[in-house]
Amino acid sequence: MVPILAAVIVAAAVLAAAWRIATALSSRGRDDAEVAQLLAMFAPGIAAAIDDPRAFLAWQPLAMTARRAFPNAFATLDRAANGNFPFTPEQIQNAHARWTAEWLAWERTHDAECKLRVATVEHELGEAIDTPFGRARLAAVDRDKLDRYQRRYEEYTRTAKALQALVPKS
Repeated sequence: MVPILAAVIVAAAVLAAAWRIATALSSRGRDDAEVAQLLAMFAPGIAAAIDDPRAFLAWQPLAMTARRAFPNAFATLDRAANGNFPFTPEQIQNAHARWTAEWLAWERTHDAECKLRVATVEHELGEAIDTPFGRARLAAVDRDKLDRYQRRYEEYTRTAKALQALVPKS
């Protein structure tokens, strides 16, 4: 009877160990699937952020929500990426710097375009520039310059502030 009892105990231990191994493998498979799904889900956002700093504004909040929902998968991705997946604070800061550089380039181009428009009106009208019609044409160019500048500046400041808000505070 003792050998049978020992055999039953050994068999139960083997079955329990096999069950634990199978459960761990199944859990590992689910974890790997979550990681793969997150990689696939954020690939378009990573590509979009390379092309346009404003993409961070849509993708980073989604990443933060997903990070809270899938902490283990994000821990795996963070280790593999050697930083925060999908976006590091440095990438967001670089996007802000790029956004600012693009603004400054637009501002210079806008100013040059408007100066050319003024020169064109002055050239077209010649001495008639100092007439009500000439002053009205120049005023229209100036109004358009200011309107375009204000619209673009509003977009710049709104986006710059939003990008800064995405950078984690130390």
